[in-house]
Amino acid sequence: MIAYTSVNHMGYVLLGLGSAGLVASADEGARTVATVGAMYQMVSHGLLTGALFLLSGVLWSRGRTYAFDRWGGLARPAPVFAACLAVAAFGSLGLPGFSGFIAEFQVFTGALQAAPVATVLAVVGILVTAGLFLLALQRLLTGDTVVPSETDPDETGEGPASERTDGGTAIATQPRTATRMADLRGHEVASIVPLLVLALVFGVLPRALLDVLEPAAMAVVELVSR
Repeated sequence: MIAYTSVNHMGYVLLGLGSAGLVASADEGARTVATVGAMYQMVSHGLLTGALFLLSGVLWSRGRTYAFDRWGGLARPAPVFAACLAVAAFGSLGLPGFSGFIAEFQVFTGALQAAPVATVLAVVGILVTAGLFLLALQRLLTGDTVVPSETDPDETGEGPASERTDGGTAIATQPRTATRMADLRGHEVASIVPLLVLALVFGVLPRALLDVLEPAAMAVVELVSR
């Protein structure tokens, strides 16, 4: 799911950078804004999606599976994990106050003049991304606490099979209700939280990054306009 939302984010990057070359459709200012947004999205994506992949790695390290139906109610035994996942998800779907919002706003604002149809279609991606992340949060964090059994034979990450025959004996692979889910450890917090903090800083104080990106974006627009 995170990989599919990454494709969605890269679509915004492509829209912003593609607008830089549509000289006949938009003025230089609009194309520069779209290009800055694309570059901002690259930075934002690296922070938020990087945090999401690390959080999914935490699930793998605990239960050796990524399947949604093998996890549930993790907010109780792992509140720090739940908080980090919620922050990363809301940031990735472009909630105001995070770097993703700044990036997407600039991409859509600049590209609307250059490629209006493509921009309108791209905005739909926000709704799809929001739906995916809200569904993920609901399945993983709410309800009864469920973690994969330590003796669960399905460790492929492909999801549970209905049964597996091993030496002629059928072994059920249904998830079990439990509360044994270790929260984020120190080295995991040190890897994930700084990414989320930077995404928040660039969302609240975007000028620090814009001052670096805008000259490069103006140079790109100038080059492709020749």
